[in-house]
Amino acid sequence: MRQRKNYGAIDNFRLIAAFLIVAIHTSPLESFSETADFLVTYCIGRIAVPFFLMVTGYFVLAPYQKSMGKGSRQVEYASQKLRKFLQKTALLYGAATCLYLPVKIYAKQWNIGLGGWLKEVFFDGTFYHLWYLPAVILGCLLLVGMMRLLSPMAIAAVTFLLYLIGTAGDSYYQLISQIPALKIMYQGIFAISSYTRNGIFFAPAFLWLGVLLANGKAELETQKAAVGFALSMTAMLAEGLLTWTMEWQKHNSMYLMLIPVMVFLFELLLGLEGNSAPMVRDLSMCIYIIHPISIILVRGMAGALKMTDLLVKQSLVHYLSVCLVTLIISFGIAEGMKFVKNKMQR
Repeated sequence: MRQRKNYGAIDNFRLIAAFLIVAIHTSPLESFSETADFLVTYCIGRIAVPFFLMVTGYFVLAPYQKSMGKGSRQVEYASQKLRKFLQKTALLYGAATCLYLPVKIYAKQWNIGLGGWLKEVFFDGTFYHLWYLPAVILGCLLLVGMMRLLSPMAIAAVTFLLYLIGTAGDSYYQLISQIPALKIMYQGIFAISSYTRNGIFFAPAFLWLGVLLANGKAELETQKAAVGFALSMTAMLAEGLLTWTMEWQKHNSMYLMLIPVMVFLFELLLGLEGNSAPMVRDLSMCIYIIHPISIILVRGMAGALKMTDLLVKQSLVHYLSVCLVTLIISFGIAEGMKFVKNKMQR
């Protein structure tokens, strides 16, 4: 793996990415401009989940790939690290599912039959924001299988092809579905997963990009990475605006330009020096898991205080309120986790 003095910029960006995810579910600029809100929330905000996937590829899957063909001790260490990550993610998914089950029951969303539950557990997520967890697990398992069977070039080709298929079923679906054969194919996909942003079509591409950036020899200068990020982000904003205004989108998680955007962004972050607080990783994950509860709390508080017009209908105030409540709760949980870890280490 490429050696860095520290990964402070990567860790600090976890918080930015977490709050971008909150923005996706609260539309902070909607009160001011629908177009501005779309560009910020559903274009710029779409870098958040790929970033977390690339972090997993960089720090978890890359050591596994690097260990292949080497000594048994190295292989076992990398395999153990991967197993630990998958187990931790599965436990987190289970805990989050239990946390949100009362909300699903209250909203009468739980009685969906065995097929519906299987679809949610493995693809859609058991609550609307939890789809990332089964996606990263499935994506990791797919890549591990491909690492054992295919060359790196073949893996890149397969993951990019899957991403193309996914993008056609996401931002370009209404255009692509005009072809009858493709419409039938995607109807089959959507019978299993409501969207193509899942562990098959979405996650593998960004997980593999993380592996390539960790184990590859190419390394961009920080200034070039910044220019590349600015240019590719501009192109992605144009792509997002085009697919939105033309009403091609079934969803808006996948853009063709998102891949170069993420490559340049990650290279930029790798080239920046910085320090991060020890709890940043736990804090960002707590923000991701907890923020829908904060949305419910803010709405409830706004109703009780008769401040719905300000705290809910004013989108920016609503977003900032949700962020504040989420940060307070998440900080408390992260401190609790830190305390437990310290106790267990003694």
